[in-house]
Amino acid sequence: MRTIKQQHRAVSAPIADLITYRALPTQSVDHLDPFLFLNHHGPQVYRPNNRGLPFGPHPHRGFETVTFILAGDIMHQDSGGHESVIEAGGIQWMTAGSGLIHAEVSSPAFKRTGGDLEILQLWVNLPAKHKMTEPQYTGLQKADIPEVVEDEGRVVINAVSGNWLGTAGAMQPLTDIQLATVEMKAGGKLMLTIPAERTIFFYTIRGQLRVNGEQTEARRLMEFNHDGDELQLEALSDAVVLLGHAAPFQEPIVAAGPFVMNTNAEIQQAYQDYQAGKFGTWEG
Repeated sequence: MRTIKQQHRAVSAPIADLITYRALPTQSVDHLDPFLFLNHHGPQVYRPNNRGLPFGPHPHRGFETVTFILAGDIMHQDSGGHESVIEAGGIQWMTAGSGLIHAEVSSPAFKRTGGDLEILQLWVNLPAKHKMTEPQYTGLQKADIPEVVEDEGRVVINAVSGNWLGTAGAMQPLTDIQLATVEMKAGGKLMLTIPAERTIFFYTIRGQLRVNGEQTEARRLMEFNHDGDELQLEALSDAVVLLGHAAPFQEPIVAAGPFVMNTNAEIQQAYQDYQAGKFGTWEG
C-alpha cells in the first residue's frame, strides 16, 4: 500500500461573502505535480435575490480549470464564445491554453431564488508542449458523467476523466489526468491500483474515512509517498471524496496571478498579450 506523507487541513479563505477553504497550496506544500490549486467554496445557503458568485471576467493561460458543482449552479461565459449553465452534479473543464477571458457567476434563476451552493475548483497544470494550445471548454451535466457502482451500491465513482475500473470517464483530456468524485455510504469499501510513480490527489469533501490504515476527515488533503500502488478506502461515515491521479510533469513552474508558465519571461509575455487584447474580446 502507498504510505501517507502528510495530511493538510484546508484553511478558511473567504472571497467576499462566499465561504471558501483553500486546500492547495498549503503552508507546507506548494503543489502536487501536476495538481496546482484547489478551492472549496461552501457549503452555504444563499438567500433569494442574492448577488451570486463573485468571479467576474478574468484571464488565464497555461493550465486547466476543472470545476465540480456539488450544489447550486455556475453560469460560464468566455472570450472563445462558450456559454453554459451547469447544475449540481456536473462539471466544467476549461483548457485555458494560450489564453482566454472567462467569468463564472450564478445563473439568473439562482440569484433570484437562492439555495444551497457548494463548488470545488481544481487547477491542473499543462506541460510545456501544451501550454499554448488552443483554448477549449466543455460543460457536462450530472447525466453526462458515467457512474461506476461498487461494493453492492455502497460506492459510486463519478468518472470525470481517464478510466475507472474499466469505465471510460466523460472527458479524455490532453494529458493523462484521471479525475473522479467518489460517493461512499458508511461501511463502504473501495480498492484501487494506482502505479507508484503517479501523483495521487485525494481531498475529502465531507465525511470520515480510513485510507490505507490512516483516518481522515472533511476538508483534508492527503499527500502520498511514491512507494506503493494500492489505495484502500473505507468510509467510516457517509463520505464524498475528490480523487485524481496523474504522472508528474517534472517541469519548472512559474505562477503569477492567473497565469502558470515555465519561465518568468513567459509570464511577462502573458501579461503583455493580455493587455494587447490577444486573449479575445469580452462580450459579457
